[in-house]
Amino acid sequence: MEIVSYVGYNNSKTDNVTDILANQLENLKKIFKSKASHKSNSRFLNIPGEFPEVSSSIAKNRGCNIDLSEISCFLSSAGRFCDFLLSNARKIITGTGVLAFLILICVVSVKIHSYIQTLASVVPFEDSYNSEMEILGKVMNDFVLEETQEYSLDGTLTGEKALSESELEKLFRKPVTFVNYRVQPGDTISGITKKFGLKNISTLIAVNDIDNVRTLCSGQKLKIPSIDGLVYTVQKGNTLAGLSTRFGVTIEDLLDVNDLDSAVLHAGQTLFIPGAKMDMSKLQQAMGEMFKCPISAKYRLTSRFGPRADPFSGARSNHTGIDMACPTGTPITATASGTVAFTGVNPVFGNYVIIKHANGYQSLYGHMSMIIAKKGQRVSQGTRIGLVGSTGYSTGPHLHFTVYKNGKLVDPMTLIK
Repeated sequence: MEIVSYVGYNNSKTDNVTDILANQLENLKKIFKSKASHKSNSRFLNIPGEFPEVSSSIAKNRGCNIDLSEISCFLSSAGRFCDFLLSNARKIITGTGVLAFLILICVVSVKIHSYIQTLASVVPFEDSYNSEMEILGKVMNDFVLEETQEYSLDGTLTGEKALSESELEKLFRKPVTFVNYRVQPGDTISGITKKFGLKNISTLIAVNDIDNVRTLCSGQKLKIPSIDGLVYTVQKGNTLAGLSTRFGVTIEDLLDVNDLDSAVLHAGQTLFIPGAKMDMSKLQQAMGEMFKCPISAKYRLTSRFGPRADPFSGARSNHTGIDMACPTGTPITATASGTVAFTGVNPVFGNYVIIKHANGYQSLYGHMSMIIAKKGQRVSQGTRIGLVGSTGYSTGPHLHFTVYKNGKLVDPMTLIK
């Protein structure tokens, strides 16, 4: 009985695999012959039920029938597959190598493209860029001035007439007095200051030890002094003469305002310093005007605010902000809370966003690869507004960051913490 017949199989002895396979088939043939029953002419090989893994009912009633034609078909297919592999091995290896090489080329190309994006690229300089800068600057300036300013950088209320020397002298001759006030709905720190005839918002902030005026709420109690000034706690070694020089007030004013009988001071003693103002940076922090860096990832400061050489022409120019170089796609966040005033495209700043903040501050973010914020959107400090790019008049991926205050450019490095 013939067990296996290879149809169309290559009988050449080109490889040991063929000999091995033939030997195994011959062994299989002997096994089948030894197990064959009297129905050897049948197309089934009958093996008595002597296998423990076969269910007991099947083993008891009948043996395990194996279809030799199916085995023959399987082995024939395996033989043809092996023959295909042997005869096409060179082509398969070559094709696999070419595919791997193409994948490697693609990966390297992507890496090179990303690297080139971080380098300077040639951008043609056009005279129209200067006019674009002037137009954009005027738009920003006009937009900022639309907002009414409530106080100056040092906290003095705008529109208030300054007191004369004689008026101040008259005020400082009287001891300071305090009244309590409960904050009403709609009150602001500047409004309360004006309501009680004071001239500087830092007075209420300092006297009431307010860390952030945004936390001011209806029902909160405030202590209101009769004149502008600061509360100071005497330190060891302080003298009236030293405090007079430090805060620019006379010793007589310190004595009169604090109703002191002696010039001797004691550590821990509380004094009111008439006419004194908070440090500007502390006032900004209390007013929530301390800006946060718009890039939280690692960046490189490639250009500062002020005069510089143009990156293309080499001519001296005035840089309106700071440049922060970092990879394309780096998130850009709002430097402070505010409202998105404008989003658009410009030949100079490319894709850019302008945010209007409280008290006349306005910030611009330029060269974005993508704008995320929407015009009119209310954003909090740290809200994602776009992604770093190299659009517009740019030598490579970076963020151009500009800040205006009361219609005038401000060095952003003096604001961001």
